[in-house]
Amino acid sequence: MSDTEGRGAEGRQWALILGASSGTGAGIAVEVARKPGLDVFGVHRGRYAEQAERLERQVREAGRRAVLWQADASTPEAAEAGVEALREVAGPRSVKLFVHSIAGASVGHFLSEGEDRLHAKRVRRTFDTMAHSFVFWAQALVARDMLAPGARLLGLQNPLDDSHLSNTGLISASKAALEMYVRYLAMELGPRGHRVNLLKFGTVMTPALQHVYSPEARARLETAHSRMNPAGRMCTVEEVARFVGVLTGDDAAWFNGATIDFTGGMTLRLLDLVLNP
Repeated sequence: MSDTEGRGAEGRQWALILGASSGTGAGIAVEVARKPGLDVFGVHRGRYAEQAERLERQVREAGRRAVLWQADASTPEAAEAGVEALREVAGPRSVKLFVHSIAGASVGHFLSEGEDRLHAKRVRRTFDTMAHSFVFWAQALVARDMLAPGARLLGLQNPLDDSHLSNTGLISASKAALEMYVRYLAMELGPRGHRVNLLKFGTVMTPALQHVYSPEARARLETAHSRMNPAGRMCTVEEVARFVGVLTGDDAAWFNGATIDFTGGMTLRLLDLVLNP
């Protein structure tokens, strides 16, 4: 665990972000450090060491504390240990924002006889990472009395539930489970003054995406999105991060149990593109 500034003063509020070292998680961490001004406890698996160091530096430059905790966040044991580590540096009732931004899904086909078969181990791993871990961390935060008054718990969603992409059935299924968890946790935490929501947005260019796709494939991806999106371009990590900052503020306090559409109309033209290519 890396603590850039030592113990903070009592009364400071924190953002707990799973998957904080790169991509959307890192973008959100930097944005909420700037506005509304939260200290950041980021959980990551250590795959992007340079990006993690950059994140710490950017949070410090915003005048906030950054604590990075390396672990596989998908297990209940990791949730309990991570929240305990956070409590040691932040104190109770300090988490204003919790963001679930970890990914670790398997792609493939349920009935395949080849290497892309979605066997039981892949199913369990995907659901633990993409859905169940949201519950594990919420339970640990409540058990350790870590949620600040009016805390916001936020899961991240994609538009795959609006259509069909051949090898992503397991991702879609796990995200559907996450959506149900959000709704039920909103009901349980709402009377306590907390809010639980799901933010749905389209494809953004992240280090993980750049690792998976070749430059040629990324160019095709951007071209396809420029045709799909009414704005004529892809959404950016920065735009998603700024909107999370908005959701953390008092003006968004009535959102609860919601799947908030931040896709920019990404799927509106799909039928038109198929019938009128």
